[in-house]
Amino acid sequence: MQAEIASSRTRNIVKALIAAAVVAIAVVGYLSLAGAKTAPDVTFSSITGEKVPMQSLRGKVVMVNFWATSCVTCVKEMPAMVETYNKYKDQGLDFVAVAMSYDPANYVLNYAETRKLPFKVALDTQGDVAKSFGDVQLTPTTFVIDKDGRIIRRYVGEPDFAALHQLLEKALAA
Repeated sequence: MQAEIASSRTRNIVKALIAAAVVAIAVVGYLSLAGAKTAPDVTFSSITGEKVPMQSLRGKVVMVNFWATSCVTCVKEMPAMVETYNKYKDQGLDFVAVAMSYDPANYVLNYAETRKLPFKVALDTQGDVAKSFGDVQLTPTTFVIDKDGRIIRRYVGEPDFAALHQLLEKALAA
């Protein structure tokens, strides 16, 4: 009898966890798709000292990836981000990897140089760029911005790269 009660409780807990996960996924999906918002008018400061205004990227599809060298998921996804950039750059994709304010500049520079990151890597030393993009605090967070400067997708965590590639192909063809 006690085994049946324990089994029933376990099933109820599992059902509740599944329901909570479904609700969480729905909320994240809704928030990421609700109303295309214009990307903020920021200027990125690259590790090479270049100033890159968001306005200068208009006419291109842009990925803005907030990351940190101390973020395990960021480091894990970076080779796939490089592959994605290399696959679509000739079609008009641009990419800015924005290091979080708490990430030491020398770590970011070392990481970018040793991994030969082929895209712009920016430092957000004061956290202003992250604040402008909706106060980004979780890494990785990636924004896909269309040619007109509208945010068309926000990913928190590692994206499904097959779905990301489909989205990029659609945005690049528009």
